[in-house]
Amino acid sequence: MHMISSAYLSLPNCLAAYTTMLPGSLPPNVSAAVNGVAFCGTLAGQLFFGWLGDKLGRKKVYGMTLMLMVICSIASGLSFSSNPKAVMATLCFFRFWLGFGIGGDYSLSATIMSEYANKKTRGAFIAAVFAMQGSGILGGGIFAIIISAAFMASFHAPPYEVDPVGSTVPEADYVWRIVLMVGALPAALTYYWRLKMPETARYTALVAKNAKQAASDMSKVLQMDIEAEPQKIEQEKIRYGLFSKEFAKRHGLHLLGTTTTWFLLDIAFYSQNLFQKDIFSAIGWIPSAKTMNALEEVYKIARAQTLIALCSTVPGYWFTVAFIDIMGRFAIQLMGFFFMTVFMFALAIPYDHWIHKDNRIGFVVMYSLTFFFANFGPNATTFVVPAEIFPARLRSTCHGISAAAGKLGAMVGAFGFLYLAQNKDKAKADAGYPAGIGVKNSLIVLGVINALGFLFTFLVPESKGKSLEEMSGENENNGEGEAGASSSSSSNH
Repeated sequence: MHMISSAYLSLPNCLAAYTTMLPGSLPPNVSAAVNGVAFCGTLAGQLFFGWLGDKLGRKKVYGMTLMLMVICSIASGLSFSSNPKAVMATLCFFRFWLGFGIGGDYSLSATIMSEYANKKTRGAFIAAVFAMQGSGILGGGIFAIIISAAFMASFHAPPYEVDPVGSTVPEADYVWRIVLMVGALPAALTYYWRLKMPETARYTALVAKNAKQAASDMSKVLQMDIEAEPQKIEQEKIRYGLFSKEFAKRHGLHLLGTTTTWFLLDIAFYSQNLFQKDIFSAIGWIPSAKTMNALEEVYKIARAQTLIALCSTVPGYWFTVAFIDIMGRFAIQLMGFFFMTVFMFALAIPYDHWIHKDNRIGFVVMYSLTFFFANFGPNATTFVVPAEIFPARLRSTCHGISAAAGKLGAMVGAFGFLYLAQNKDKAKADAGYPAGIGVKNSLIVLGVINALGFLFTFLVPESKGKSLEEMSGENENNGEGEAGASSSSSSNH
């Protein structure tokens, strides 16, 4: 799914020449529409498919989200029209539904892995699922580099400052379309394995109440004989709902903790992208947009973002995979928020020092470390923990709610700070934007947000080394054997 989302890195640059006289950027309203619909779709998908995964089962809904992603990714690349506004409207329509499918994949991927994994390595397995988006970012970036380089070699164009119209050759319109459509390929390749994968035994036993089927599914997975214990499955006495007093008493603070930490983390994480263009320019990776043609800009931005991913984003993910079952989720999340706060204030308070050309390498290093500790920290743990601490019949729903809170934070980070970080002098703000509070003050606000994330982490329990039934409290009500085949087999395989 993240191969698909990575493909959009080059989209604004390919469209810019068609929508504005300012090279290398989209008008604020167009930029907000293109990015905003994807965020809205993802948020809606997280809530809807999270709920549906608890109602219909993980496997059925997992197939639905995959087909939606594949179809809408291909359809996004086929957004053709003679009218630029019609192209954007069609693109936005399919981006919404693409986001809707991606949103569902968040909750179901985490829930399925948590219910299949054993308690000793469960954290690493769920974190590895999340870390694969790093491979998607790298794969998408590398493919964008290859395609843009091939088009540059085949279709020569002058820089924008020499010929504004001629700097975007007509064939450049195919670049973003190809990248988007090829992004559907790795997702489509997983369809066979999703079909072959049995429903998780925990869902079948605890929610669907089919002990015999759960035992049969686990026998296939483990390649050993497992006998069902149906009489134990029937012992469940208390079934509280999401909006019940019992849920509020048992898991209310936990849900508050997972939603607030994910919300605060995504404000900081997505707003960091606002400073990339300044950093790339500072270290000479990207020259001024007017000195390049459209294809060259796609190539250089894809190259710069791929290098950032390779040097800081991806290592952070895999550090989490390596250490999450040793250090625990709580410690990694606290550490991540702590260092994000430290580095954000270290960038903000002496900001005037960092903007001098001689000091910008230090700025880049600290910026990269902030990304590293986001990924070796709350960006991974906020994905892992909601899949472990809630009851089986509400697990996917609660993960979806937590993820949707994160996506709401992403909207605040991506759009709120886009306006907030503008220069205090309107004359110096980006074209089409009002005056803001400036980058320095924006960084200070982000530092405070990270500090709040550190504090709200104390609402989230540690799940390292505990079974899902221990964390959710399901065994308390339903006797030692409530999970029947699922609990005894999938916790220990």
